[in-house]
Amino acid sequence: MPTFMKAAEIQKKLSSLGDSHTVFFLQRFFKTAPGEYGEGDLFRGIRVPTLRKLAKEYQGLPLAEAEELLHSSYHEDRLLALLILVRAYLRGAAPVKEEIFDLYLTNTKFINNWDLVDTSAAQIVGDFLWDKDRDVLYRLARSSDMWERRIAIIATFHFIRRCEFSETLEIARLLLSDREDLIHKAVGWMLREVGNQNLKVEEGFLTDHYQRMPRVMLRYAIEKFPEPKRQNYLRGEV
Repeated sequence: MPTFMKAAEIQKKLSSLGDSHTVFFLQRFFKTAPGEYGEGDLFRGIRVPTLRKLAKEYQGLPLAEAEELLHSSYHEDRLLALLILVRAYLRGAAPVKEEIFDLYLTNTKFINNWDLVDTSAAQIVGDFLWDKDRDVLYRLARSSDMWERRIAIIATFHFIRRCEFSETLEIARLLLSDREDLIHKAVGWMLREVGNQNLKVEEGFLTDHYQRMPRVMLRYAIEKFPEPKRQNYLRGEV
């Protein structure tokens, strides 16, 4: 791809790929009605496999243009921008990785749905912070913005894959009383992933906290437990 490719040119391409029937499905799937978590988000009607192919095609997009694409009001444009940034981060040298990390944290208001967070937070934020101070995760975990809180817990997936659980458990504690269902699901998911690596660690956390965990969080965390054990947790009989 020519390095002078502009975000606006990519948006023209995306506009041509939209499908009105898919728009209706995506608007319902991502809860865009008034009062829902994705209220007002706009969709072109493009499926994720198509966007992943485009991310490969446009992987040489300059970071400034990727940031411009991330500022789009269309959900698919933002997802494509993040997929491009993840590809650029993975193949970038240390200065490029830092630039992308900084760009990401500067633009969290545009990373404003669960799929946008889940395809990028561990890959960029978690990876960058692996061998660095992680205070920024606690700032995000205490944010008033739900998506920043989700970034905080999902970023720790990078640590979990390397059998390092302390940040996941501490941030999970901070989010035990969170009011948002999508945070409950994210925390439960990450606890389940801890259990996939080390069941003893997950069960130690659950022993201390399962009785005050939101029901959805607990269900996600114990999803793969044997049914009798799962029912014991749900009944509070552990």
